[in-house]
Amino acid sequence: MTLERPASALPGVRYGAVARYADDRGAFRELWRASQFGAIAPADAHTAPSDADAAPEAAPAFVQANLSSSAPGVLRGLHFHRRQLDYWVVASGRAFVALVDLRPMLYDGAPAPSVETRELVADEWVVIPSGVAHGFLAMGPLELLYLVTNEYDGSDELGFAWDDPAAAVPWPAVLESADGRPILSDRDQSNPSLADLLGRLRHDP
Repeated sequence: MTLERPASALPGVRYGAVARYADDRGAFRELWRASQFGAIAPADAHTAPSDADAAPEAAPAFVQANLSSSAPGVLRGLHFHRRQLDYWVVASGRAFVALVDLRPMLYDGAPAPSVETRELVADEWVVIPSGVAHGFLAMGPLELLYLVTNEYDGSDELGFAWDDPAAAVPWPAVLESADGRPILSDRDQSNPSLADLLGRLRHDP
């Protein structure tokens, strides 16, 4: 059973929550069920700047599940996929989630991306279609489960700087660090600018 949450302004993005059944022994949650999730639209799992209508040969489906654990103040992002839809479920903790929709810039010549942020807590989920850059800040100890429609091989792991002013994501200050800045991986510290990523996508779809 899934519980609805306020709708997203970004096409293809969905929010909700899973029901938790608890007693004095513990708790049970059904995190995903194919019949309730429904079919994945090919355009939501495959983005090609040279052809917005391009679709993979096979119907998209979830093929890999991952569990991410993050310490307070860790920021992961902003990541971008051309051939992958993500389904994130917060298993425990709180996540400040940022979504940056690059599709209007790639296809419609929009001067700026559409940005949406939301805080998700345990049992809440979000569906992120391809073409929407994404990241999250751990607001405390965080476990995030995510299902994806593309097996990891490194060829579709793109992204841009978490603090790029062209996106201007309103990240909260990080109380765990002296300067209020988040803890980043080496990859996320070296991500290019949004302008550089867009140039690459337009040149090499």
